[in-house]
Amino acid sequence: MTGRKSPWGGSGDSGDDGEPGPQAAPEQPESAPEQAPGPRNPWLPGGNQPPRRSAGIEDIFRPRGPRGPGSRGPGGFPSLPPRPDGKSWLPLAAGAVALAWIGFTSVHVVGQKEEAIVTRMGQYSRTLGPGMSMTLPWPFEQTAVTDVTSFTVYSIPEGEAEKLMLTSDKNLVDLSYLVRWNIKNLKNYSFQLEDPEETVREVAEAAMRASIAQVTLIDAISGAGRADVEADVRERMQRVLDYYHAGVGIQGVEIKKADPPAKVVNAFQQVTVSQQEAERDRSDARGWAQQLLARAQGDAASFDKVYEQYRLAPDVTKRRMYYETMERLLRKNGSVVLEANGVTPYLPLPQVEKRALPAPDATQAGGQ
Repeated sequence: MTGRKSPWGGSGDSGDDGEPGPQAAPEQPESAPEQAPGPRNPWLPGGNQPPRRSAGIEDIFRPRGPRGPGSRGPGGFPSLPPRPDGKSWLPLAAGAVALAWIGFTSVHVVGQKEEAIVTRMGQYSRTLGPGMSMTLPWPFEQTAVTDVTSFTVYSIPEGEAEKLMLTSDKNLVDLSYLVRWNIKNLKNYSFQLEDPEETVREVAEAAMRASIAQVTLIDAISGAGRADVEADVRERMQRVLDYYHAGVGIQGVEIKKADPPAKVVNAFQQVTVSQQEAERDRSDARGWAQQLLARAQGDAASFDKVYEQYRLAPDVTKRRMYYETMERLLRKNGSVVLEANGVTPYLPLPQVEKRALPAPDATQAGGQ
């Protein structure tokens, strides 16, 4: 039958014998639009292929292929092989990691010179002494170990800087000193002050200025009052730090240098030399005066003894004093013989005595 619609989607004529006629030619698709001349975009699908769909999160983590010892798990990471009983190794591995984490963060060994501060969730919990101790694992409890017995030495000022301070006689002195301190209360040292080391420096400078203001320039430079100044600075520092609850113990203060300012050092040296010379002259005068006084005291004691003898026997004492005086005066005078009957008018006794004495060389030769 002519003009009957084909069930296959096309229409055709059928002959008299009822057989379908030749199918109509399928409709030709519309011609594709002409492409612009030039190279083709490599990111666009070619031909009549449908556009590609971007991969989703399900596609990334979807297992691909059979699972085995060499297969990869989610995210592309190698998967662990199963245990002999078919179970996974993951629980055992997680347990081993947890035990190692607990062991490394819960067991602490504190040295003989150290102490440890334990904080629980950021707050102070307790202080650990030397030895082995247990705490809760991190991050529940954290431990900070600190050396509490070794001394820390501060040099004030640092380097060769000049530190001028005012003395009691309104003079300036250039001071350099050392401060030795250690930790005596770790809890207060860690939590009481924001910066305990800087606090020690500031307290040391304030205490030194207060102590130097009580002595003169000469005492500060000569060292006469240096020991007293050092002891006073240490006491002042300890008193202030204890008031702040700083947990710091001051072990000692030592003055290294106490000089006049650099601008007047030459003039000060000249004054010092003059003072030293004046002190030397005064010392010489005091020595001469002491010698003269000792000699006068000795002469007075001798006179007192002679006077006691004179009171007992005046005549005898006067005669003895006369003989002693004449002997002392005539001891070195030469002897002279006056003219007499039957005697040579002059006899040179001193020359005779000199001739009678043996020669020094001969005497020494005979002795040898």
